[in-house]
Amino acid sequence: MSKGKILIADDEQDILDIISYNLKNEGFEIFTATNGVSAIELAKQISPDLIILDIMMPLKNGIDVCKFLRSNSNFKNTIIVFLTAMNDENFEVKGLQSGADDYITKPVSTRVLISKVNALFRRIKNEEKEILVAGDLIIDRKKYIVTASGKDISLPKKEFELLSLLASSPGKVFLRNDILEKIWGTDVIVGDRTIDVHIRKIRQKIDMDCISTVKGVGYKFEL
Repeated sequence: MSKGKILIADDEQDILDIISYNLKNEGFEIFTATNGVSAIELAKQISPDLIILDIMMPLKNGIDVCKFLRSNSNFKNTIIVFLTAMNDENFEVKGLQSGADDYITKPVSTRVLISKVNALFRRIKNEEKEILVAGDLIIDRKKYIVTASGKDISLPKKEFELLSLLASSPGKVFLRNDILEKIWGTDVIVGDRTIDVHIRKIRQKIDMDCISTVKGVGYKFEL
């Protein structure tokens, strides 16, 4: 049985062949596209669980493809990852702001890429769990209980919800606007500083180095 459907879009056939071969061996069902327009059309047809995009592609670049897909509600929960030779920080920021979940620069070893893909699929399953476990951190989303290194930590509701959101998708970069919308909603006006304050308090209380700042973009959870 397939572990999941992956769409890979890259205009370099040798890269498509190598990645496809190795991910198929891991048990994934693989589909490929060599340009941005084909990637969009194929995504509509197969509804992939994960999309791996190059940035520099003919007809439509990866960032535009990502923006288009994210504007479609059918791809709201689809994981989108950039795999690109563009290692400039500005491109990374643009890629993440376009709606990508992760940004991986070439060259990357096959072993590392497979590890990242497996981690991303674990994230899909993790988002549905009532109890999140990450190292010495346990988050009971139903009972609103956080345990760090064996100690119960008391967190106000917003701090708990923020930590739970980040921990639900380890490695994913959450944009500030997305955090504001998901935690505070659209009816409450709060600023970026509000997020920063809550993040600082969470870090102090759980005393674990697991929330990192992605400059100019947002935050992500990783151990």
